[in-house]
Amino acid sequence: MTVSWRKLGRLFCPNDSGRHAKLLTHAANPLPVHLEGDVYRVFYCARDSANRSSVGAVDIDVVRRRVLHDHPEPVFVHGAEGSFFADGVSIGNCYETPEGRFMLFMGWRNPAGAHWYGEIGRLRVDNDLGLSLDGEVPFLPLDHDDTASLSYPWVVREDGGHGYAMWYGSTLAWDGGNGEMVHVIKRASSFDGKHWRKEDVAIPYGIGTAQAFSRPTVLVDATGRHHMWFSYRSGSGPAYRIGYASSPDGGAWTLDLAQAGIAVAEEGWDSEMIEYPFVFEHGGERYMLYNGNGYGRTGFGLAVASHE
Repeated sequence: MTVSWRKLGRLFCPNDSGRHAKLLTHAANPLPVHLEGDVYRVFYCARDSANRSSVGAVDIDVVRRRVLHDHPEPVFVHGAEGSFFADGVSIGNCYETPEGRFMLFMGWRNPAGAHWYGEIGRLRVDNDLGLSLDGEVPFLPLDHDDTASLSYPWVVREDGGHGYAMWYGSTLAWDGGNGEMVHVIKRASSFDGKHWRKEDVAIPYGIGTAQAFSRPTVLVDATGRHHMWFSYRSGSGPAYRIGYASSPDGGAWTLDLAQAGIAVAEEGWDSEMIEYPFVFEHGGERYMLYNGNGYGRTGFGLAVASHE
């Protein structure tokens, strides 16, 4: 079955010059959490004047495609100098464990005289949807398996509710020989959502085809089949595009970029690039939140799936 996405338009873009200093520009990595009815709180990554990213939130009716409340204060702010998230926070998704609900994120560091890099941290999601740091050190740090940089974690409940799988980004090389990094999607597994066993590269990649991946979003259908959308760069010129892969069980994946079902527009806010998808189901429909030009500077939009 071929899935294509019908774009419903841009939902939100921060454009008020009177915004909070930590929410001046961008609405990247949209992450929806259901509130009630058709209303979701969409967390996003905004930037300050120094390009450091923090987490903001906006409440949106996804059926009527209306902003109901733009929260004026940041929900979570990047860390102090020297912390593993001193230069920014890029959020992944939420997941439930016996210890509560958590949100994983990529924490950025941009040290003077060295290459930037990321490690994975964890936020506790309170009952009122407030966010608090769960540990002063990275939840998933760099190590002998992942030596350069980590990014964009996504967690799902697996094995009949008795285990967890995580897909996350890992840099193999800052330059694959064509001026573009080789940043792949790997897999890790856990029995409790806290202690993780890293595995290997999950999604096939190719230099000059798809070699710089980001923000995987995984949906498991009623048959157990896993569907993943992600953003990627080929290294041959085009900016981010959204790609697709599938797996019968979340193990071995087949890369099929042509089946993503969504592309850049001919003009407008998402005409240069599309990236950072988040796919979710609501009211019998499958939706995708995604970013457009400028890595989220032009806000985020919504698309709905149609099956052919």
